[in-house]
Amino acid sequence: MAGQIIILNGAPRSGKSSIARVIQESFDGAWMNLGVDSYEQITPPRLRPGIGLRPGGERPDLEDFVRHFYAALYESIAAHSRLELNVVVDVGHHDGYSKPLGILADCARQLAGLPVLFVGVRCPIEVIMERRAASEPDRAYVTASPGDPVPSPVRLWQEEVHKPGTYDLEVDTSLLSPQDCAGAIEQRLTGAPQPSAFQTLAQLPIDGQ
Repeated sequence: MAGQIIILNGAPRSGKSSIARVIQESFDGAWMNLGVDSYEQITPPRLRPGIGLRPGGERPDLEDFVRHFYAALYESIAAHSRLELNVVVDVGHHDGYSKPLGILADCARQLAGLPVLFVGVRCPIEVIMERRAASEPDRAYVTASPGDPVPSPVRLWQEEVHKPGTYDLEVDTSLLSPQDCAGAIEQRLTGAPQPSAFQTLAQLPIDGQ
């Protein structure tokens, strides 16, 4: 039997990593975390942030690599699942690059036939800004000012990461603790099996076609 795959999709500082840790610590079975932070550690420094590249097209020199990075990541996710290992993945999917890539549809196709729960991790941008200011006080692009209360990179993440917004389940980390979010996910998994939203996403066009 294939291992369960849980994909947590949301903007940075939305709380995905905290939910992933709770899943690893409290869910039955072996849960491998193959998310964006783990993947960055194996990405050559000159090609970082890799799959963590922000929306806006600020690094067009990396965009050709991003599709390959995601393809490799999702091949690994599929391989783990086929070997009966459960996988939790925290990512920030978007196609807000300087050219359309259709990466989410590609990833969905790679997991065809495997059990996938696609979870949208939402958080109001005001809370995102508070968390960023607390965790990255020296990062200029996350610092609010009267003339720029929400810096463009942060706003773009919030706008792009939940497109098209097709999920099996959504949680709001401004209202729920990581434990509560994980509990909602576990409850969803114990229900009657349903077609994954990833089956719908696999039909999205590639490269804007």
